[in-house]
Amino acid sequence: MKDLSAKQQEEFNQNRYELLQQLEEFLNLPMAILGFAWLALLVADLVWGLTPALMTLLGTVWIIFIADFLIELLLAPKRIAFLKANWLTIIALIVPAIRVFRVLHILRFARGLALTRIVGTINRSMRSLRFTMGRRGFGYIVALASIVALAGSSGMYAFERGINPDIKSLGAALWYTVIGITISTDYRPYSPEGRVLAFLLGLFSLAITGYVTAALASYFIGRDVESDETAVLNKKTIDDLRAEIQALRDENKAVISEVRSISKALNEDRKK
Repeated sequence: MKDLSAKQQEEFNQNRYELLQQLEEFLNLPMAILGFAWLALLVADLVWGLTPALMTLLGTVWIIFIADFLIELLLAPKRIAFLKANWLTIIALIVPAIRVFRVLHILRFARGLALTRIVGTINRSMRSLRFTMGRRGFGYIVALASIVALAGSSGMYAFERGINPDIKSLGAALWYTVIGITISTDYRPYSPEGRVLAFLLGLFSLAITGYVTAALASYFIGRDVESDETAVLNKKTIDDLRAEIQALRDENKAVISEVRSISKALNEDRKK
């Protein structure tokens, strides 16, 4: 590659980028489906645990994610930039590998891994959601909030059960999570991992609250603009502006005519 000229290198990188785009478009749908399957497996693992068959399925999906990431890394024109942009995905792919080493499965370490898995899974699910629904629209925000609530409540249940008398079931954890995302709550988790998760959910709540407020304001403003009364006022304003513009044009014509008359008179005086 070092022997290539600057132009050849640029063309080579462009070809790699185009190939990467084509591969992403081809794999978007199956990877989106696997992303939602990964979310379901995470929830099942945190709440009930996985059977050997589901563990095998989880490992298979994980291997597919790794293969997809390595192929994209191989084709990326700027690999360092690609790695920086996907650091959370890298962590989410590394965590399942650490779980293989049972010797590391002390309680606190395992709970920390679970928190990392939750964040990584939400990130993966967001990518799947962007493909299926796009980034915009109120429906996208509702679906994203539902995913965050599902993953967050599963994590809260896994972290708080047995130590928090308020969290005795997944339904209770879901209730506190949804309330925390939508209208905030005074609930305080007992475990350190629960507190971190609650903090992250609070940040997400602030983000979607601003979006929902803006969406509602845009909706009502749009309805107001479309109303008959507003239409009449707008038409009157436009008619007034047109009348003012026409008056200015008439005044300009009068001034121009007067200037021409004065100029003509001056020219006749000079000739005399």
